[in-house]
Amino acid sequence: MTIVPIRQPIDGRHRPMFIGGLWVEAASGQTFETRNPATGEIIATVPRGGRQDIERAVAAARNAFVGPWSRFKPHERQKLLLRITDLFERHWEEICTSDTTDMGLPIARARGNANRVLGMLRYYAGMATALHGETIENSLPGDIVSFTRKEPVGVVGAIIPWNAPTAASIWKIGPALATGCTVVLKPSEEAPLTPLLIAELMAEAGVPDGVVNVVTGTGAEAGAPLAEHMGIDKIVFTGSTLTGQSIVRASAGNLKRVSLELGGKSPVIVCADADLERAVPVAAMSVFANSGQICIAGSRLFVARSIHDEFVERLSAYAASLRIGNGIDPETEIGPLISPRQLERVEGYLRAGSEEGARLVTGGTRLSHGALAAGNFIAPTVFAGVSDTMRIAREEIFGPVISALPFDTLDEAVRRANDTPYGLAAGVFTRDLATAHQLSRRLQAGSVWVNTYHAIDPAVPFGGYKMSGYGREGGGEHLGEYLNTKGVFIRID
Repeated sequence: MTIVPIRQPIDGRHRPMFIGGLWVEAASGQTFETRNPATGEIIATVPRGGRQDIERAVAAARNAFVGPWSRFKPHERQKLLLRITDLFERHWEEICTSDTTDMGLPIARARGNANRVLGMLRYYAGMATALHGETIENSLPGDIVSFTRKEPVGVVGAIIPWNAPTAASIWKIGPALATGCTVVLKPSEEAPLTPLLIAELMAEAGVPDGVVNVVTGTGAEAGAPLAEHMGIDKIVFTGSTLTGQSIVRASAGNLKRVSLELGGKSPVIVCADADLERAVPVAAMSVFANSGQICIAGSRLFVARSIHDEFVERLSAYAASLRIGNGIDPETEIGPLISPRQLERVEGYLRAGSEEGARLVTGGTRLSHGALAAGNFIAPTVFAGVSDTMRIAREEIFGPVISALPFDTLDEAVRRANDTPYGLAAGVFTRDLATAHQLSRRLQAGSVWVNTYHAIDPAVPFGGYKMSGYGREGGGEHLGEYLNTKGVFIRID
């Protein structure tokens, strides 16, 4: 079968999926459309993959895992990852444009992700030659040498969301390549195009056939069969807590390894001594970045009562100043929501906030004038007068909505911040070093940022507490998630 080139201008064409080194159609012959959320226009059609396609992809990944890929040495995997990085760097504008048109990410923000994504690839390349076991002095009788081996877990099923197609794809594929695993990637049906572009770039870099496979389709028709497949050794998933629970149940068939990065309702605590010039824009963009469609959004904003009113006033002015529009415009700061369905969901929370007694300070409306009419745009929104029991303060909205809540003591702020089933991230703004250390220790979250937010480094583990999932992405722990540890005993006397 001839490989179909993908890297072409966005023109509404059809794009096949990638299995075993070939561009193929769904076994059913069915397709679905993907649309630009800023304009509503059809970008492309892609195959509507299902169980048969997952079977094909898993078989291709297994053949690659036991075949030529198994003979790649660590330094060869490292060289391959560095070639991929170079290709990504050369085609970065193309990748950014794909993310912007497919899911609405402002292109200025997409361009700014280069250090993070390329840094991840280079980090995995560096780690590829640093994975090893250890010799262990044992207490057994006789002359026995014991040591451990680190071996790839096998075929990895990766299911990613639509809100960060490039970073999410690399967070799954990168450590698999570094450790010698193979991958079947199921992107979100809302944003499948960038993962297909990534597959092409990896093939161009020399990734062997079957090592990276991309199956497009819905969660029910492609994601669920992948999660339950007996030929999958590990599932990595980023998405909603509800879907994560389903994946855990589906994994029971062969007790496959599972890593989950799930939902959040992250608190941000602004202390009375905070530098407001820094805190206001950072706290605002902790939520408004990516139009609030980010799992770590700091949407519960706890502000010391003595500065609460001033902070909310500054925050609202900042929100109102943000430029909203089509992400392809480099001046755009806030793009659209991913779909009409997500728009309707966020509008429901806006109504709930007002109905439950919160005070709308700014935003709170759909923007449908002029060039925004055909897109899924919500004005950045700030609610004050919010109580901890309101839906907007307890449920993950996945939209540009901040709930401001005053507090009187730090003990109170910590207690209320931790009163959530989630524990993905948290933020603190203070000038006091002791307060920074105390709060970062007491907050129940996988990541705590002090006087900053969204700082993610490839060398630092990232993941959740409680219902925000388990397993880590980033750091040595990340690659450990893709490895088995084998104990070996050799009698030599």
